[in-house]
Amino acid sequence: MADDGSAQSATVWPMPKFYFQVKWDANVMSFQEVSGLDIQSEEIKYRHGDSPQFSVIKMPGMKKFGNITMKKGIFKGDNKFWDWLNQIKMNTIKRVPVTISLLDEAGAPTMVWTLANAWPTKITGTDLKSEGNEVAVESIEIVHEGLTISNG
Repeated sequence: MADDGSAQSATVWPMPKFYFQVKWDANVMSFQEVSGLDIQSEEIKYRHGDSPQFSVIKMPGMKKFGNITMKKGIFKGDNKFWDWLNQIKMNTIKRVPVTISLLDEAGAPTMVWTLANAWPTKITGTDLKSEGNEVAVESIEIVHEGLTISNG
């Protein structure tokens, strides 16, 4: 009898990345693509003058978080990105938590990325082509002050 896969361990197959959810503050928004979920520990190079080793010591330094880019289709009357960006006034902006969840087949979160104090830094509108046959897509780039990862 053929194996239908129902008895396989959850560690055999990695999660697909196409079923996810994004929450801005308390609002759930639909996106086509989310990228930039990365953290980097910068290196500190040091060498004291009387070191017998003719090379530097590398130590972990401050953490650096990449900007998050999100893409979504343009809908009539939907100006949420532009409204949020227009709130920026001389070092004043509404900072919101953003939660990105990778979902399983039942819709339950399995991996959750939470961004602290996120705000928009760049919005890119769609390109327009008279002979095009694509959906109009806009993107927003947001910055944040920290990224935490947890399992759902």
